[in-house]
Amino acid sequence: MTFTDHHRERRPSGGDDTLEVELPPELLAPPRAHPAPRTALTSPPDLLDGVADWPHVHTPVGVLRLEPVRPGRDLPLLVEWMNDPAVAEYWELAGPEQVTADHLAAQLTGDGRSVPCLGVLDGAPMSYWELYRADLDPLARSFPVRPHDTGIHLLLGPPDRRGRGLGTALLRAVADLVLDQRPDCRRVLAEPDIRNVPSVAAFLAAGFRLTAEIDLPDKRAALVVYDRALRCLR
Repeated sequence: MTFTDHHRERRPSGGDDTLEVELPPELLAPPRAHPAPRTALTSPPDLLDGVADWPHVHTPVGVLRLEPVRPGRDLPLLVEWMNDPAVAEYWELAGPEQVTADHLAAQLTGDGRSVPCLGVLDGAPMSYWELYRADLDPLARSFPVRPHDTGIHLLLGPPDRRGRGLGTALLRAVADLVLDQRPDCRRVLAEPDIRNVPSVAAFLAAGFRLTAEIDLPDKRAALVVYDRALRCLR
């Protein structure tokens, strides 16, 4: 889902006037490896400033906490949500459990640039989130992202949670949480399907601004931006 470019430094080519110095044998031997210091066991690092340690946030609709997905605990619930026809139309992950499992594994076994989370509101799991480094994502091929731009995807799981304004309240809260926890991030981005009118409306009501319509490999998207510099105006 993402790509990495590896760069190797080049040294300038030398001429015939290279100075040769004979070193003593002990300096020619390979350095001895030193074991890394022991530390407490922690979760694999991510590139989003430790989402697992982010605090809960108070929103107008309750207390929200983002909990990184644990497939052994969360997979059945996510499969149920992904097989809801209203969800499947846009997420395209309907089908057997393995479909959702593979989608999660691509993130959980990656390098930490995308973190899937459950949104737990007042103790009840009710939403699925993906936080990702937009500047390290294929999105950067279609839109001029900036270093540390952070992208979000949101799915409200239970049908009775939709159409009640929850999405707007949660999107604003999570966008502010991202900016609070990631000091190097200046913008939060999202790219909902342009056909998904309720989703686009929720982002705009939450304070995102429509910046462009872009063609992505699987959809025509509304590129919306939540800018740190404009937070005080909302």
